[in-house]
Amino acid sequence: MRIVSPLLKHVVYPALSMAGVFHRTSASGLAVVTYHGVIPPGYETVDAGLDGNLISSETVRRQLRRLKTHYNVISPPDVLEWQASGKLPERAVLITCDDGLLNCLTDMLPVLTDEKVSCLFFVTGASAGESRMMLWYEELFRLFLRVPEGPFEVSACGTVIRAELGPREQRRALWWDSVKRLSQIDAESRASFVKAFRDRAGSDGMPKLDDERSVSCRRYGLMTRAELQRLAAAGMSIGAHTMSHPMLSLMPAELAYAEIAESRTRLEAALQQRVWAFAYPFGDPQSVTPQVLSMTQKAGFEAAFLNYGGGLGSSLPRFALPRIHVTAETSLAELEAHVSGFYARVRRVVRGGQGVELMQDAASR
Repeated sequence: MRIVSPLLKHVVYPALSMAGVFHRTSASGLAVVTYHGVIPPGYETVDAGLDGNLISSETVRRQLRRLKTHYNVISPPDVLEWQASGKLPERAVLITCDDGLLNCLTDMLPVLTDEKVSCLFFVTGASAGESRMMLWYEELFRLFLRVPEGPFEVSACGTVIRAELGPREQRRALWWDSVKRLSQIDAESRASFVKAFRDRAGSDGMPKLDDERSVSCRRYGLMTRAELQRLAAAGMSIGAHTMSHPMLSLMPAELAYAEIAESRTRLEAALQQRVWAFAYPFGDPQSVTPQVLSMTQKAGFEAAFLNYGGGLGSSLPRFALPRIHVTAETSLAELEAHVSGFYARVRRVVRGGQGVELMQDAASR
């Protein structure tokens, strides 16, 4: 796939999309698209890896219009109805968005309202509170970028990070290793460690979260309870995304379950409405194990979502619903290739040595 992917992305996908092949040959079922918010106008990208999950509001608008034109964009309550009745419209697509950044309210909601699209927003328990917070692993990444080159050590709550800091790629690898290590402890200890890191590295140049109108706050700040209530009042649905966004597979079982169950309790109290859906943090095969999958059902959710493997024609286990992860690198044609199920079919037949035949067949339609 590594050899054929550039050809698919830049030549085959645009040609097939323009010819209408994707929506004419799409499979049945449900495709779930997931965003992580939008880049506020005026924000300068810090790192492609850090900011690559966010896209412009106009890109969201173009993608929604393409989906509305060729597919049936359904609402989150329609998914609940489908689970009860087993019935879906043809080419059904659900829009979701993870993390609960402030830009979901300030920059993404206006687009959704204009396009008359209802989105299922997955937020952490932090958004059930009144204080503005930042995702701990994003703050950690920014702190790693701040520390000068050379020996570095920080220790708190039994966790020690000691390294010789060098180029950005080395820092990125160290950051990801730290994310995995810090996911193994409880949220309070993790927050204490990040504070110790902040005290050691200094806060100059770090995002400011005290002005909700600022680009920095809209990019990094999480919604507060009042803002979350405004989002729900605008007709959007709210789902849970744990209390603090750890990698659940690395946590002791009791801590992982508490992250899942307590997030539902806190959000329902803040919103005074049922929270029936859950999205696994990170949502990849390494962070979601069978044990973690069983916890969402035990916690009383009706459905739970992964962050990979989606598209029409995909298998749809209730507590492991696949999704299509949209990034800044996802073109309009590439998104449609995923939504229609074409991408998944190509993967299957390429593994069987039939990729060329499939593309030739699609091009002839």
